[in-house]
Amino acid sequence: MKKIFTYIRILSFFGILLAVYLTWQQFFRPAWQPCSINSFINCDAIISGSVAQTFGIPTPLIGLTGYIIIFLSSIFRWKKTILFMAGFGLVFCLWIAYKELFLLRVICPVCIGCQLIMIAVFALALRLNRKKV
Repeated sequence: MKKIFTYIRILSFFGILLAVYLTWQQFFRPAWQPCSINSFINCDAIISGSVAQTFGIPTPLIGLTGYIIIFLSSIFRWKKTILFMAGFGLVFCLWIAYKELFLLRVICPVCIGCQLIMIAVFALALRLNRKKV
């Protein structure tokens, strides 16, 4: 069980890094944008399009907050909080992925990284909550 908490901590740390990157991109709009390769593989379309904000809050900040809560929960070993946040995060990521692919018709490599991390954290959280303490 200790290994699972460690894996969740590592994954959520990388999720924090990706969310910080997207937040930085959204707020500061740097001239160099390595994620914007062409019109189809393009993070700029995500951070400035209809996915940029959710209920008036910058979407990367929502992801950043979620990953921070998961990270802290893994330190304090709050299994239920990890499961709840990973479940919410998974639904949120799937909603963002739907909007990216089917409405905006773009792929954001950083967003996909965040989504894959959340899927892995959710799977680990399910496994963690199945085990007896």
